[in-house]
Amino acid sequence: MHQVYIDIILSAIIEQYSSEENFYLDYLSIDKTQWSNWKNGTGNLSNEDMQKVKNLFTDYEWMLTQKVMRQTVLFPEKRNIAVSEYKRLKTIIAGKWLKSDVGRAELLPSNGTNEDEGFINLKVSVAYGEWGFDDILTFRLPSRLQPQLEGSKVELLDWVDENLMDTYVGE
Repeated sequence: MHQVYIDIILSAIIEQYSSEENFYLDYLSIDKTQWSNWKNGTGNLSNEDMQKVKNLFTDYEWMLTQKVMRQTVLFPEKRNIAVSEYKRLKTIIAGKWLKSDVGRAELLPSNGTNEDEGFINLKVSVAYGEWGFDDILTFRLPSRLQPQLEGSKVELLDWVDENLMDTYVGE
């Protein structure tokens, strides 16, 4: 299960920071040895650094990672596809939220960092009217798709329904 956990985290790091090195040097401010030891299970990260790792995911995404990891314990044959399964499930859930009219899709503004260059961020969420309890799924997509995603809400929902699985999972 440890390797599945690491694989999902590494996928999120590459998606958001373009390289592990950018993440552990610039965001965690640790060296390669500390990072390697943590990945190999021979070292620990500080509580603060572990919180930063967890912050790669929304609360809902983190819960989904736990479910995927649990499934790989029950079905060991799923270990090799855990990352793609996690991404596939994210897109299925986002689509169901949007089709049922409880979900809302929006493009997030760039934060202006180098990691954002060439990418756009899509957020699909379900609001419950209670502060801090919304369920959120995020997707980092190539910026070349932005013209297809801008426009009316209907066009954005249609694009998500028709293209998100191939674009996000099929990377």
